[in-house]
Amino acid sequence: MELKDKVIIVTGGASGIGKATAQVLAAQGATVCIGDIDLEGAQRTAGEHSGAGSLHASGLDLAKAESVKAFAEAILSAHGRVDGLVNAAGFDKVQPFIKNDPELWERLMAVNLLGAIRLTHLVLPSMMKANAGKIVNISSDAGRVGSMGETVYAATKGGLIAFTKSLAREMARNQINVNCVCPGPTDTPLFNTQASEGLRDALIAAIPFRRLGDPQDVAQAVRFMMGPNSNYITGQVLSVSGGLTMAG
Repeated sequence: MELKDKVIIVTGGASGIGKATAQVLAAQGATVCIGDIDLEGAQRTAGEHSGAGSLHASGLDLAKAESVKAFAEAILSAHGRVDGLVNAAGFDKVQPFIKNDPELWERLMAVNLLGAIRLTHLVLPSMMKANAGKIVNISSDAGRVGSMGETVYAATKGGLIAFTKSLAREMARNQINVNCVCPGPTDTPLFNTQASEGLRDALIAAIPFRRLGDPQDVAQAVRFMMGPNSNYITGQVLSVSGGLTMAG
């Protein structure tokens, strides 16, 4: 078990990629602390776990600074440290940019980008003290190459990529790895509430592997970035998209 005795935070663990990631990391022996605005969903995720490691659920509203602060302080008080952080929580609304309500922009920025920045800022001192730590930000290929109907969402995810690279440079002196995983179209509850059947079929036809991603595909990439085999990797952006997007 490569993550035995590690204390790892996973945001957005109630469903989708966050849930799969929390389960995979716990199966590797980690103590995983889930934070999600859907507390009942997070508690279900924790309740489903058995075997190695452990899962613990707490409420977390990434759009509210006081909620982020209380969440981080509770984990540090209970466990004394944080060894890993996975910023997986986020949301989207597919809509032409010209039809966006400015309130949507503000919430996208608050949850997808500023929430991750706030939480990272709060747990970094623990990692710096230990001179070790792993941070994995879940961005999106929308943030790498753009996506119609997701313009501000893509902007927040692009910001998360830039945050990853810059923080990786700052934290290298403290032996803290900071990397980014970018899912392509993935079969999650969020995707299924936003995508029509026609869009789903079109995406599958465009993906070289001819299927949508599974949350487990992304979770295993996060496991690699969080585990010992990535100790010399930092500031990198890994696309998990079945070949839909490829680095130039």
